[in-house]
Amino acid sequence: MSAALQVTAFGLALLSTLFLLLATCTDCWMVNADDSLEVSHKCRGLWRECVTNMQDGVRTCDQYDSILADHPVKIVVTRTLMIMADLLAGLALAALVLGLDCITFLKEDPCAKLKMCYGAGVILCAGSILGFIGSVWYAVDVYVERAMLVSHNIFLGVHYDFGWSCWLGMAGSTGCFVASVLLTCCLY
Repeated sequence: MSAALQVTAFGLALLSTLFLLLATCTDCWMVNADDSLEVSHKCRGLWRECVTNMQDGVRTCDQYDSILADHPVKIVVTRTLMIMADLLAGLALAALVLGLDCITFLKEDPCAKLKMCYGAGVILCAGSILGFIGSVWYAVDVYVERAMLVSHNIFLGVHYDFGWSCWLGMAGSTGCFVASVLLTCCLY
């Protein structure tokens, strides 16, 4: 039972970590929702903004200025939290691989392997919390920005909704949290 639970938690943690990495690297955290003519599809991400022409499929991306340049707080905070979540999830995966019962590392000391799985669960929990805060921070800031424009009767012709990268970040964080619960609460 313990080995099956470990392998299940490892599979979930691996998939969720991939989701977090994809969310960090992709560029569709916000997508325009007001293009009624469907001439273009515009996505904003943490690293660049891309526009896809719907008629011919040509995609043009504008890189943001240097990382050291002044950026909106939502981009800086989300970048930082997502990168930290990626690093912690990767570290937890490495510890979890070494702690799995099916791996021969430290085979003579099952107590140490169990502690490695528990430690991986704690690290995974920390990474999931950081990733979830980063994803939700960005989503809430998009919503507040839109609400402020609506409350002041300012219409710019475009409003943004949450993009698939934002949802990927939330799903990856939730999956990492579930894997950490499996490793810390259910393994003993």
